[in-house]
Amino acid sequence: MRQKIVLITGGSSGIGRSIGLHLKSKGYKVYGTTRNLENYPEFSDFQLIELDVRDNASIALAINNLIVSEGFLDVLINNAGIGITGPIEETPEAEIKKTFDTNFHGPINVARAALPQMRKQNSGLIINITSIAGYMGLPYRGIYSASKGALELLTEALRMETKDFGIKITNLAPGDFATNIAAGRYHTPANSVSPYYKSYGKTLAIINDHVQEGQDPIKVAEMVFKIINTKNPKVHYKVGSPMQKFSLVLKKILPDKIYERLLLKHYKL
Repeated sequence: MRQKIVLITGGSSGIGRSIGLHLKSKGYKVYGTTRNLENYPEFSDFQLIELDVRDNASIALAINNLIVSEGFLDVLINNAGIGITGPIEETPEAEIKKTFDTNFHGPINVARAALPQMRKQNSGLIINITSIAGYMGLPYRGIYSASKGALELLTEALRMETKDFGIKITNLAPGDFATNIAAGRYHTPANSVSPYYKSYGKTLAIINDHVQEGQDPIKVAEMVFKIINTKNPKVHYKVGSPMQKFSLVLKKILPDKIYERLLLKHYKL
């Protein structure tokens, strides 16, 4: 049986690396991507290739080279993403654009580059890694929530558009996991004269605590493996703590203002 080819964007660290290692252990041939290959001269977990999700030329070159080399692309995992926090009023427009270019436009453009090959194969799976935060507008994480929520909705549409080509597309929304995302997250500067200074600082401390206390990202990797081996994947999957998943149930059943009050209480606002 032919070894299945998996491409994971943002595969050099965090959740992407965990997914790659797990799938490699299950017999898949894994390619991970990074923006700067020269930063990982000793990376040996699986094959790493250069791809910047914000650069269409970089995307096209990486995927074309992969297809020429392997002849197939069976699974694309759109995992590359960045975090951002801050009051919406004070967050620089350039940082908002950068977040959407990475978390929303990037996955779209990588999928668009992969779809012709998957259509030619009459098979393929695309898993978009989103976030439980994409199901709700969180204080001081509104830009991040919006970028991930937009990707969730886009996936719903793309599934229906590609269903006649043997291609399966789904979302996987993780909660908080112990990764290095906080180190690379953009934080709008907490200016002491800002009207948001006190509440933003309080919320930021809680957000960082959640990441530090997060679960092992192997749980995300195990869910990815389960999805790959599911004949007809669902539209949405979630993986996280019981409380994080229960928060989505509450959002469905509670009136908006009551749910808002729960969030305000949670973040001590």
